[in-house]
Amino acid sequence: MTARHLHLNAFLMGVGHHEAAWRHPSTEPARLTDVRHYQELARIAEHGKLDSVFLADGLALTGDVRHNALGGLEPLTLLSALAAVTDHIGLIATVSTTYNEPFHVARKFASLDHISGGRAGWNIVTSAGEAEAHNFGVERPAHADRYARADEFLEVVTALWDSWEDDAVVGDRGRGVYADTGKIHPIEHAGEHFRVHGPLNAARPPQGRPLLVQAGSSEGGKEFAARHAEAVFTAQQTLRDGQEFYADLKGRLARYGRRPDELLVLPGLSPILGSTEGEALRLEKELEELIIPVYGLSQLATMIGIELGEDALDRPLPADLVAETEGAQSRRRLVIDLARRDGLTVRQLIGRLAGGRGHRVVAGTPEQVADQIQEWFHNGAADGFNIMPPLLPGGLADFVAYVVPELRLRGLFRHDYDGRTLRDHYGLERPPSRHAHGRELAEAATS
Repeated sequence: MTARHLHLNAFLMGVGHHEAAWRHPSTEPARLTDVRHYQELARIAEHGKLDSVFLADGLALTGDVRHNALGGLEPLTLLSALAAVTDHIGLIATVSTTYNEPFHVARKFASLDHISGGRAGWNIVTSAGEAEAHNFGVERPAHADRYARADEFLEVVTALWDSWEDDAVVGDRGRGVYADTGKIHPIEHAGEHFRVHGPLNAARPPQGRPLLVQAGSSEGGKEFAARHAEAVFTAQQTLRDGQEFYADLKGRLARYGRRPDELLVLPGLSPILGSTEGEALRLEKELEELIIPVYGLSQLATMIGIELGEDALDRPLPADLVAETEGAQSRRRLVIDLARRDGLTVRQLIGRLAGGRGHRVVAGTPEQVADQIQEWFHNGAADGFNIMPPLLPGGLADFVAYVVPELRLRGLFRHDYDGRTLRDHYGLERPPSRHAHGRELAEAATS
């Protein structure tokens, strides 16, 4: 039986995930829109043989740009530039189903998959913010409506990727036949949200379909992931919460005819590293002292849906807060639970959230961070991790230089890539075209 190995994704965010990263002397906030910065990060991650890099995205300038380095590059454009300087590492971008059209998204990801030789992945999100809705001149759709649209969106996109069979391109110059048009199919989709004729104006992607990733942890999000996703980025604070989420999500797969190994669960982890535990804790304290409270309050308001003033900093969250909202439901619940479980004041809460926005932050030596990774991996809470360095590029370089070798010593992580595509790295099969089975049946019937 083949040994089970970790999967590691590097989540690239500006000059670091800590909200005060731009103020730390080891970073250069002017590089926020410098493609060479991200190319350097991608090469570092590939040197460590990580599975993939990931770029988040939103469709509004959220957060207080007065107090943080915000406003980055559009991810699909940027990933094409990263594809040009790497050979193996997967390239995952966030694109919303709420304010895009399926044909655009299908074409862009097919293009990235071709450009990269089969390394594209799509992090599928439904846009939850009011500011995003207002940028498109509409009101924010209800939570259930966003996921209903997303389901149909995926149906259309995957049909478009399948609209060219794998061998549709003939390339017979002698006969003057470039493509077998009998193997290129209109999709003729007519649904509640979309009417799309097809076919796509690009050949089938090298991976068949780019990897499908999802990041919502609400009930609607988990059901959507169980039906569609092949990897899930998630946030849990405790091992028990991680185990419960993992078991819940994997347990939903059977009703969609899927196996547990067809979906990878990758919680976020922000490692603050030092050669000693004391050194790591000093770095954590340095970053904490750079936090601007008014910015932390604005971030907290985005997560929990209410605004608190500076007079609330040294008090607990209001007792009457509830987790239900039309916004990002799972993150709101996580933040409220964290504050109440650990008895945190608002000031302490924004300090805890500054490093990972609700994802786990672990400060310690490479061995201590590896211990945490191994514990979750071996105890049914994770198939790997979405690594969120607090400072970039230094935090990623240190993770690759010190934590990855420790994981290899424990037999948990690869020494080299086994294949070229993102699906190869994640151990996932290349899906056949939906037209292939029908063609096989037709050929069998006439033989």
